Amino acid sequence: MKPLAGMKPFAVIGAGPMGLCSVRNLAKHGIPCVGFEIHSDVGGLWDIDSPTSTMYESAHLISSKRMTEFAEFPMGDEVALFPSHREMRDYFRAYAEKFDLYRHYEFETEVLNCARIGEDWHITTRRNGEEQTRVFGGLLIANGTLHHPNMPQLPGEFAGELLHSADYRDAAMFEGKRVLLVGCGNSGADIAVDAAHRANSVDISLRRGYYFLPKFIGGKATDAVGGKIKLPRFIQQRISAALSKFMLGTPEQYGLPKPDYKMFESHPVINSLILHHIGHGDIKVRKDITAVDGHKVTFTDGSSGEYDLILMATGYKLHYPFIDPAQLNWQGFAPRLYLNVFHPEYDNLFLMGMVEAAGLGWEGRNRQAEMVALYIRQLASGAASAQKLKQVKRAQAGERADGGMQYLKLERMAYYVHKDTYLKALAGHTRDLLGDHQVEDTAQFSANPAAATR
Repeated sequence: MKPLAGMKPFAVIGAGPMGLCSVRNLAKHGIPCVGFEIHSDVGGLWDIDSPTSTMYESAHLISSKRMTEFAEFPMGDEVALFPSHREMRDYFRAYAEKFDLYRHYEFETEVLNCARIGEDWHITTRRNGEEQTRVFGGLLIANGTLHHPNMPQLPGEFAGELLHSADYRDAAMFEGKRVLLVGCGNSGADIAVDAAHRANSVDISLRRGYYFLPKFIGGKATDAVGGKIKLPRFIQQRISAALSKFMLGTPEQYGLPKPDYKMFESHPVINSLILHHIGHGDIKVRKDITAVDGHKVTFTDGSSGEYDLILMATGYKLHYPFIDPAQLNWQGFAPRLYLNVFHPEYDNLFLMGMVEAAGLGWEGRNRQAEMVALYIRQLASGAASAQKLKQVKRAQAGERADGGMQYLKLERMAYYVHKDTYLKALAGHTRDLLGDHQVEDTAQFSANPAAATR
């Protein structure tokens, strides 16, 4: 598309998958842009060598590749159904090469500050020890949501080694140790399984219940079962819960807490291996922690254990240290934005990828990026469709595209949306912005919401 004459460049922070598809769509729609990445290459979280990556050696994609890939850039047949982090890193590098994205990026460049002055953004960066401030016409923040650890305070002083799952890289660190994991999200479950093969003992402390799903059903990826069949939300929940019970049993049968919510009101754990190891006694389930004294940890049921290492698999916090939270309309756990991306007042500030939904994949995030690029272009052109969206985002900022799902009121769920509801909203605005041009129907996405991205 022909570049917009006289437009100041837009800045994009991050070269992970969200940053890459943001740059891809800006360039595709003729919007000048400059990307900033602290690492020496693209990949973000998926490049284990990046200073901001929280990846570990055994990590694989939670969702299958066909439910996760960019539609315009499918993964090769040689790539595993559930790719490793290295296959994902190579995929994003190939994506960047395919669409000539490297030329837009400045690597080994840290963003220090983003300040809104008038209608522009003054962005200060540091590279090779030298700082500079430049003026941009807009800002897209795409530095990810899974790199700043949530580290709760323990009730007491621990004399052993205390780490967060963000610090974990390889199972060798567990060799011969008495290990306690706190929390059981997808990463926590992976790490517990790793530890079971190397540690002297592995316990896992849980405060609440989780639903579990296997990665495979009948030799096929679980998230691909169901194809394109559209089902009401409550039926999806019931079918998935029944499937989990049939395939794996109930959490209580393994000594795990019973979930006090419905399926998908919190993210399910796509891992049946942890249940295998619990069933074999390799991992012992513990209650919530009430006290820590030296190497001794006491739990709510009065039991206790001695540990050398506590690893907190307690998730991550949203973290944008280079910008004043007030500029993001931050309220409570997260910024209050329209569709998790549009600022109610500013027309040149976008928080890219601050969205989680079972089954959204990278293509869902690409659609978010396309809508943003179209909005920028159409607003600059004075299109009525952009003026309409401008009014909508101001009136509906903070309204959640939850589709009636009663998500748990937790910090990690603060930016969770219902996939079909979210995609429908994106498609509607994209159609308006494109005019008579037809966008692909969201039906290409699987109706099964078990798909997820790490």
